[in-house]
Amino acid sequence: MQENISNIEKDIFNVIKTVIDPEVAINIVDLGLIYEVHHHEDMKTIHVIMTLSARGCPVGDTIIQHVETVVSANYPTYSVKVDLVWEPQWNPSMITPEGKEALNQ
Repeated sequence: MQENISNIEKDIFNVIKTVIDPEVAINIVDLGLIYEVHHHEDMKTIHVIMTLSARGCPVGDTIIQHVETVVSANYPTYSVKVDLVWEPQWNPSMITPEGKEALNQ
C-alpha cells in the first residue's frame, strides 16, 4: 500500500479489499495488485492505479470492473477511474503478510 495516504484513501483501500481474485481466493489489496489510490475532493474523483499478476489473466477485466463497481457504490458522488499498469511488474514479494498467511491456509 502506498504511504502518506488520507483517511478517505485508507477507506477506499478497505473497500477494494472486498474484491477477491477468484483464481487464488484472496483480496487484491493483500495480493499487492493495488498500487495507488488518489482521492481528489475538489474534483470529486477517485483514481485507482492497479496491476494484475499476469498480462493474460483470464479474469482481469472482471477484477477491474469489480474495483470500479465497489468504489462507485461506496462513493456515489465521485467519478471513479481505474487504470491498469504493468510497471512495476507484479511479483510475489508484493503480497502483504496477511495475503501470505491466507495463501498458506
